[in-house]
Amino acid sequence: MYISKETAEETESRLLKVIAEAELEVFEKNYAFEEFPLQDFCANAKGDALAYVRDKEVWSQLIPSEDKAKELFTVIGFHFKPGFDNSGFVGWLATHLKQKLGTGVFVVCGQNSNKGGIFDYWGSPVEIGNAFIEEVQSLIAKGKNI
Repeated sequence: MYISKETAEETESRLLKVIAEAELEVFEKNYAFEEFPLQDFCANAKGDALAYVRDKEVWSQLIPSEDKAKELFTVIGFHFKPGFDNSGFVGWLATHLKQKLGTGVFVVCGQNSNKGGIFDYWGSPVEIGNAFIEEVQSLIAKGKNI
């Protein structure tokens, strides 16, 4: 983990470079969270889930879904290049998206040492999915011009 002291402008510039260099994946399917009791993991875990998260009572898995009774999400993913200081990325991008799109997002992080370390899955309500993707792509373009 990197620890740095920088101005807000320096942070913005650094994180624009990070997003420009990250590997972006846009998932074609919609996703939803599905819950089940802790003891039922083996019976309910799905192989196409992007993420599993648990608390003291339930597992929650992020799975492809078109079930309109559930809250559906557009999902993108980032794998970050090794050697780039991506500290503060989640807060920076989440704040930017809230200001631009008027809604919050969810983020689930994992680690893949073979692809640079930390990776993120980001979800936004499907109702603004296209705007979400377009805004991320505009930040990538802006970062490439720095």
